[in-house]
Order: sequence, then C-alpha cells, then structure tokens
Amino acid sequence: MPEGDTVWRAARSLERALSGQVLTASDFRVPELATVDLSGETVVETLARGKHLLTRIGDEHTLHTHLKMEGSWHVYRPADRWKRPAHQARVVLTTDGHRAVGFSLGIVELLPRDREDDAVGHLGPDLLGPDWDPAEAVRRLLATPDRPIGEALLDQRNLAGIGNMYKAELCFIAGVHPVTPVGEVPDLLRMVRRAKSMLELNKERAEQTTTGDLRRGARMWVYRRERETCRRCQTPIAVEMHGEAGRERASYWCPSCQPR
Repeated sequence: MPEGDTVWRAARSLERALSGQVLTASDFRVPELATVDLSGETVVETLARGKHLLTRIGDEHTLHTHLKMEGSWHVYRPADRWKRPAHQARVVLTTDGHRAVGFSLGIVELLPRDREDDAVGHLGPDLLGPDWDPAEAVRRLLATPDRPIGEALLDQRNLAGIGNMYKAELCFIAGVHPVTPVGEVPDLLRMVRRAKSMLELNKERAEQTTTGDLRRGARMWVYRRERETCRRCQTPIAVEMHGEAGRERASYWCPSCQPR
C-alpha cells in the first residue's frame, strides 16, 4: 500500500497539471459515476489527506480517490502513450494541456464540497498536512495502550500517512518489536516525530530511504529484507504476518535489535 509521501507526490503532480485548468472531458469508469460529465468545470486544487486524495472541481464537487494497494495517478500530455493498460483506468480528467489518469483506484467517489469530512473526517493528524500535531497523535495511540504498536501505527485514525514500510522501519529504529503494546513503547513522542521526519525527507524523492543510503538494496533497515541480515548486528531478519483477520500485513524485524 502506498505511503503518505507517495500520495503527497501524487497530489502535487495533479495540482501542477490540473489546478486552474478547465476540464475538456471527464471519464469516470465506475458504474455509479458512469454518466457524470464535468467538462467545462475548472479544477480548483488537489489535496493529500493522509492516504486520501481530494480533487476539488468547480464550486460544488470534490473527487475523492484512494490508491489502496495497486492504484496510481499518472499525468500525460494528450498525445502520450499510457504506461498502464487502459482497462485499469478508473478516472480520466482531460484539459487542453494534460490528461490525468487514475489507474486501479481503490476508492472513486464524487462528493458535495461540504461533505468532504464524510471521507476524511475520521483521520488522525496528517504527517504531511497543516494539521500535524505530534502530541495529539500520541494521545490517540495511547487511547488503546494494549494494542500492538505496529497495528496502531497503521490505523489512520491515530495518525495519517504511515503504511507497512514505515511501520517496519520505525519499529526497528525505535528498537521495539511490532507486537509490543503501545503503552510499553519507550518515548512514543520521539517515535511519531521520527515518522514525520521520515516522510518529510522522502516526499520529494522517487525512491524512499530510511537508512539515508539511496543505493539499490541499501535503502531500508528491515522492510522486505527477510532473506538478509540486520545491518547493525548481522542477525537474520524475521518476517511474520500480523493484524486482524483479512487485514494481515507482513511485519519485519531484527530478533536481536527488537526482541519480543
């Protein structure tokens, strides 16, 4: 699932290409919006809210999209060849200069402008948003002190923008196992501040890194490194599925640096 910084870059790409531009065509390839035509409307702006995207169109509409596991937004010139198959397109927004295509989007809905909170009002402080408040994020996390920290970090109601990769890397850097109860994590405030720093450092990069090393194979401490050894102590990295049934995620950790 894309992390918050990936969604932030998608919002910036849409903002640069579409904002202030009049739609010459709109194509919603989902059944409930198939007859909607927003051509002639002006795109006002696109905002990232955690892992959600809000594209405000005209005076009344907000297009709410979420990438989920496989989604992405691409921006093309009108004559450009698409990089993903056309049958994966769920939204196509066209202006005189650009065509924005949302592929395999997990959520596509058109909301009245005053109903945006229906889509994003449940989210906690946004790591890359103007509402970021580390103390509030800690307060929300500690509301369920017995919950595993890895699971709690992924809950967008606590803080918005962390996915499985940042969860694994934050737990490693903090030296805590992903199943450690939230209430037993030392210096939780420091952990959420590190999360903010990680996303800020990576939001301008095409390739994310938590080690500070951008070389291929050297960018992560533990994430997706289950066949390799810890960069600090050389212990083999462990992997295990955690989370609620039907919503399991792989957790990666170093058994020596992050004991249970």
